[in-house]
Amino acid sequence: MPLLIYQGRLNMLNREPQETGITDFCAEKGIGFIAFSPLAQGLLTDRYLKGIPADSRMAKETFLKSSMLTPELLSTLKRYNDIAESRGETLAEMALAWILHQKAVTSVLVGASSTSQLEKNLKCVNAAPFDEAL
Repeated sequence: MPLLIYQGRLNMLNREPQETGITDFCAEKGIGFIAFSPLAQGLLTDRYLKGIPADSRMAKETFLKSSMLTPELLSTLKRYNDIAESRGETLAEMALAWILHQKAVTSVLVGASSTSQLEKNLKCVNAAPFDEAL
């Protein structure tokens, strides 16, 4: 039997694979789902909670545009950060753990810029299950 894998963008801010039924379909058919952009280009970290750092992707207007950080998005990020803190996690850890708890997800592609960032992100595998919808 061939191994089937579907790769798609899935994170707490982009739930299209869930909303369109892709993750349900994958789960029903035994297809693995590999999520990429799990931290939404850094939005699902603590990096932008207090504005746009001068050395960030958003400040450089490369992958992220400063216009994306709307008051509504910032409010959502801060709410998620509060939930993460109540779980004893960073926002990034919770965001990665959330993906790993989704139907059909077999792997998550993370892009770390340092060993310490990777070590922090790997803590997500020990995260508590989610008892509430995010």
